[in-house]
Amino acid sequence: MKRVLLKLSGEALAGEKHTGFDEATVTEVAAQVKQITDSGVQIGIVIGGGNFWRGRTSENIDRTKADQIGMLATIMNCIYVSEIFRSAGMKTQILTPFECGSMTKLFSKDRANKYFENGMVVFFAGGTGHPYFSTDTGIVLRAVEMEADGIYLAKSIDGVYDSDPKINPAAVKYDEVSIQEVIDKKLAVVDLTASILCMENKMPMYVFGLNEENSIVKAMTGAFSGTKVTVSES
Repeated sequence: MKRVLLKLSGEALAGEKHTGFDEATVTEVAAQVKQITDSGVQIGIVIGGGNFWRGRTSENIDRTKADQIGMLATIMNCIYVSEIFRSAGMKTQILTPFECGSMTKLFSKDRANKYFENGMVVFFAGGTGHPYFSTDTGIVLRAVEMEADGIYLAKSIDGVYDSDPKINPAAVKYDEVSIQEVIDKKLAVVDLTASILCMENKMPMYVFGLNEENSIVKAMTGAFSGTKVTVSES
């Protein structure tokens, strides 16, 4: 693969604290991403905002405003993680779909391509810039726009199961599953909007557990042990 997008959950970056940042976790992620970029693969990063804010859990705030808070949470995450990446020896840039003063650059495909060609890790922060769209939809949209070869989803569980393994001890893990089956069975790999966008644009996804040792490197170098979400060629 020449270019991939990696989705990191905000909660995973918070470690056992479940909020804010766990620097040891982020530093380990940075070391793995550097190993991949040093091999010549271009990596774009999308980070969720759940370590600061989950707007859908707030019943007393207008949904649009709640989602805007979530967008800002993803930007805070990207600024922090970007700096950790820089301290690990990588060049980075953060792109957002709306102006954020001098903190980020405004997203455009041409600008992102220029950064990739200059060997930078590109952070796509702020989601789509619109309410009612999750970071799931945001990463699929950017992956399609940037003509990525695939999306890697680093989650708290090690793949896609036929039911929630936290609730059902007998849940069965898929090694491979089609995006159509994900939609039909509501397997919740990503939300429905993102799933349909993947299906329509034939964008494969690879789901794996972030907390496993060297998981990002393994996922991207042939030792993948998670779930591949395939797309129809028809």
